[in-house]
Amino acid sequence: MAIRFDRPVSSASRFSRRFGAFALVLCLAALVGHRFAGLVTPYLVLVLIVSAGFALLAALLAFAGLRSLWLTGAEGGLDALKALIFAALPLALGVIAAERYFMLPAIYDVSTDLVSAPDWLKTPNADQIWLKRPPAATPEDREKQLEAYPELTGRRYDGAIDRVLQAVKKVAKQSGIRITRADGDNEPSDIDDRPVKPQPDDGAVAEAPEAVPIPTPRPYDDDVAQLIRRANGVTLQGETRTLVLGLRFDIVIRLREEAETTLVDVRVASRYGPHDLGLSADVAEDYLKALDSELLGIAGS
Repeated sequence: MAIRFDRPVSSASRFSRRFGAFALVLCLAALVGHRFAGLVTPYLVLVLIVSAGFALLAALLAFAGLRSLWLTGAEGGLDALKALIFAALPLALGVIAAERYFMLPAIYDVSTDLVSAPDWLKTPNADQIWLKRPPAATPEDREKQLEAYPELTGRRYDGAIDRVLQAVKKVAKQSGIRITRADGDNEPSDIDDRPVKPQPDDGAVAEAPEAVPIPTPRPYDDDVAQLIRRANGVTLQGETRTLVLGLRFDIVIRLREEAETTLVDVRVASRYGPHDLGLSADVAEDYLKALDSELLGIAGS
């Protein structure tokens, strides 16, 4: 009489595959929704936390299933392997975020000028929902920034402000920064673009005006006077998004002309949450490095 052995089946492996698949689908749906469908960042963070929780549960059940396979030969090894593959992305995002959250300071606003940070032309405002944060950066936040990112400093270039301004705009466009506001950036338009007034025919006689206008002094607070006051500085404000996650950041670029050099300072702030996970400093450093490359040869110490 033949003896037939029935292998036990690991329920942990079966459930691990289901939880892992659910975590992956939830994670991908949140990323796509945030990047392309208008899902706001606080809800993205909440969904990713839930996804990472299911992924962690799937990984634990998968390891339990593999242990049963090793000890008793239980079926479910393939399900456990699939669960670990499914859970890889949500777990990776969760581990990276947790490592940055605990290792980097809890700040959301960084500046290359710690004493006099560039002012916002329009203060960014977004509904924080459940990611509440302080209304403004404090001197203690600047001290934390200096300790965490000592290399984040402004740039001084041996060149006129108009030349540096062109490079600043070019690098901003290449870096995916959309300039939304500008102060002191009043470049004269080409004279050829001005509308041409129709000239009277040679045989026609121009009608004399009934009243001859009398010129009056230009008021002191007009646009020209304001332009003269801020002629030695330009401030640009814009916004950008990270490539993969699509996280939003606001940025201010300030140019100041000093003697024959131009000083460039950058301020970056995450739009949501009290902790930027170090991404604000990454945005600022990437931009300044690209600007250095664009203006290679004229950067000063």
